Amino acid sequence: MSAELLDGKKIAGEIRADVAADVASFVADGGAKPCLAAVLVGEDPASQVYVRNKNRACEKAGIEGRTHRLDASTSQGELIDLVGQLNDDATVNGILVQLPLPKDGNGGAGFDEREVLDTVDPLKDVDAFSPVNVGLLMQGRPRFLPCTPHGIVQLLHRTGHSVAGKNVVVVGRSDIVGKPMAMMLAQKDGSCGRDVANATVTLAHSRTADLGAVCRTADCLIAAVGIPQMIKADMIKPGAIVVDVGINRVGSKLVGDVDFEAAKEVAGAITPVPGGVGPLTIAMLLHNTLMAAKLQR
Repeated sequence: MSAELLDGKKIAGEIRADVAADVASFVADGGAKPCLAAVLVGEDPASQVYVRNKNRACEKAGIEGRTHRLDASTSQGELIDLVGQLNDDATVNGILVQLPLPKDGNGGAGFDEREVLDTVDPLKDVDAFSPVNVGLLMQGRPRFLPCTPHGIVQLLHRTGHSVAGKNVVVVGRSDIVGKPMAMMLAQKDGSCGRDVANATVTLAHSRTADLGAVCRTADCLIAAVGIPQMIKADMIKPGAIVVDVGINRVGSKLVGDVDFEAAKEVAGAITPVPGGVGPLTIAMLLHNTLMAAKLQR
């Protein structure tokens, strides 16, 4: 029997509708139209698609989306100067520096992503990458929740899958998904979302000894390692919830970090790729932009 399909696209649509209604109320109450400014450096095709989709979603939600496009030859200093200008611009509520920055940019030296992200005003850091916002999350009093982990939290909550008291294995230790995801699920009730706290969380990665055995302990398995179809069916506990964060291009096809066709015969519930976690990331970015506008009002 195939697993329940967790439709991230449908849930994202519900969240975007909620945000659009809240934006309309905010503006009707005298607030300025929220504004999200994206900074795109270079010509990475995946980044171009993401920013285009983000602008489309902003427009539908009643949020102004601005895009600042820079050549890969832009220097580190010039990029930081632009972020500083956006920090000082009172009409901009959220700032998104699209990652990854070009490895051959900055005159061939490559960009220091951490230095760039650290310059974003924490009150406009709608990606929640600032060390200030990461620290607040760690303490269980977040200002903003990181978009992809927050989308996963919403997906689990809105499909009725509680992880309270259960074993969760997160495969992947990135600052964008793996680490904050583990922190959020291990928090006490209330700080990061309903029904998705108080889990017992294991943070694993590609170098974890006997990764398959670790994954098989999971009542909920979250794959965010960035390796196409790395998680095989025999690594999944029968009936487990499987959330696939990976988006990898193999030939002309997009695949996740999970071997979906085999895994869906073992799992109790699973996200597809595409149409699973991806749409939720943009939905939560809109949510954070509105939150930032309210905080700055």
